[in-house]
Amino acid sequence: MKALSTADYIVFLVYFVLIVGYGLWIYNRKKKESESSNDYFLAEGSLTWWAIGASLIASNISAEQFIGMSGSGFKLGLAIATYEWMAALTLIVVAVFFIPVYLKNKIFTMPQFLNQRYNGTVAMIMAVFWLLLYVIVNLTSILYLGALAISSISGLDFNLCVGFLAIFSIMITLGGMKVIGFTDVIQVFFLILGGLITTYLAVNLVSKEFGGDGILDGFSIMTTQAQDHFHMIFEKDNENYSALPGLSVLIGGMMIVNLNYWGCNQYITQRALGADLKTARGGLLFASFLKLLMPLIVVIPGIAAYVLYQHGSFQTEMLQDGSINPDRAYPVLLNLLPSGLKGLSFAALTAAIVASLAGKANSIATIFTLDIYKKNINPEATEKKQVQVGKITVVASMVVAIMIAPFLGIDKKGGFEFIQEYTGFVSPGIFAMFILGFFWKKATSNAALFATIGGFLFSIFFKFLPAYVDLSFLYQWGFAVPNAAGIYEIPFLDRMAFVFVICIAGMFIISKSETSKGVKTNGLEVDSSMFKVSPSFTVGSLIVIAVIAALYTVFW
Repeated sequence: MKALSTADYIVFLVYFVLIVGYGLWIYNRKKKESESSNDYFLAEGSLTWWAIGASLIASNISAEQFIGMSGSGFKLGLAIATYEWMAALTLIVVAVFFIPVYLKNKIFTMPQFLNQRYNGTVAMIMAVFWLLLYVIVNLTSILYLGALAISSISGLDFNLCVGFLAIFSIMITLGGMKVIGFTDVIQVFFLILGGLITTYLAVNLVSKEFGGDGILDGFSIMTTQAQDHFHMIFEKDNENYSALPGLSVLIGGMMIVNLNYWGCNQYITQRALGADLKTARGGLLFASFLKLLMPLIVVIPGIAAYVLYQHGSFQTEMLQDGSINPDRAYPVLLNLLPSGLKGLSFAALTAAIVASLAGKANSIATIFTLDIYKKNINPEATEKKQVQVGKITVVASMVVAIMIAPFLGIDKKGGFEFIQEYTGFVSPGIFAMFILGFFWKKATSNAALFATIGGFLFSIFFKFLPAYVDLSFLYQWGFAVPNAAGIYEIPFLDRMAFVFVICIAGMFIISKSETSKGVKTNGLEVDSSMFKVSPSFTVGSLIVIAVIAALYTVFW
């Protein structure tokens, strides 16, 4: 890869100064006010709808999207965009049904919800689990893959990139959620502008390569030259079916993945929990519109790289250890950008990584301080002490991530696969526990424990079942497909759906049995009026739904 030019570094420096300067300005304004723990962790009442929406996207989009999803675009095609477009639909569901429950019951952290709805045991188990998951899986993978991507594009030393990303993220995170939320607006600006420029130039390059003129010609050529890369729903004989199994990307496991991620995840919901309902819903709807745009930035470049590769370009650049590595698609494209624009795209990638790291670190600090330190270590802690503990936790978690990231084999699994492998075993149980906790007052604490522990055990069971039982009879329904060794395996998303159904059934049976014996439950305050939405929100939601329907109709 070519190193960045002087013009690229100037563009990047402008981005860096903007973020740090704006963050310091917000932080100094905030210091004049009394800093409470809720203000530090949640920016209570401070974030606008556009700041919430931008922060959601900035925290969600990171190296695994820019690098991993472009790589999936190279390998799988447009179908991988289902993660983004179904997320747009999910954000509307969360805005209508989940956020009102959290705000009405004054819930600020996910363990607090579990303690309030079930009991302290369930809450503590999940608080510890989330901390381990966020630090060992999410924070490390974002930091490691981000540094790997930035190092390969800029030519800078890998360890230097790790240190830069960690320090940059800590600087933003120590200012609290208000600083994160408002600096994320600038991060998203760079992320989208730089990403769209990269996409434009990549598609235009396809057009020139095939004698076309402009991006419309380029896109038309892509759909012709890589027709198999423009199908959203795979048939079961497709070699990539196990990654995206047919209709499961619409009505099956994909909905569980998204609803759990966007609705039951401290890292994400935290942005909306400090606002009033109207503002929170506006932020989620804005994020939904931005989600519709993301495949243009993180998937289309990968398909463009595939078309160019098939036509003879990048024959050596796409190779790693003698074989094609799809994750090299985005860095290869960035290397083609002219001086200055490469710096802008480099800033976009850095913005995505830093925003994700800052958001994750803030969530780690929030859960540890409010749900472990305040409840079990120092119940008398003052507001000032809680903020101090939160800041120490931010630094400590980043140091731990730096120390353990090289030993986890993240680069060998791929960032997206690495995260899914470790979270997918527990997502169905967690989502079952949350959804029944929201809307069924008879769900008991023991039922919640069954979903948490049982869901994990059933996930492992279905993962290793094909090694001992011939599941070929499931092929006709598309619930099992042969791997390279000829063993019929259950696709990941279908496995999640099966476990979710088992968890729901198990919770129902246990809860019914216990409540019939007089066991009392802690139902939340829920009434139908909470779910009414404004006319403007309804119109916005219908536009999002119509766009998604049109996209799936055109690219089915």
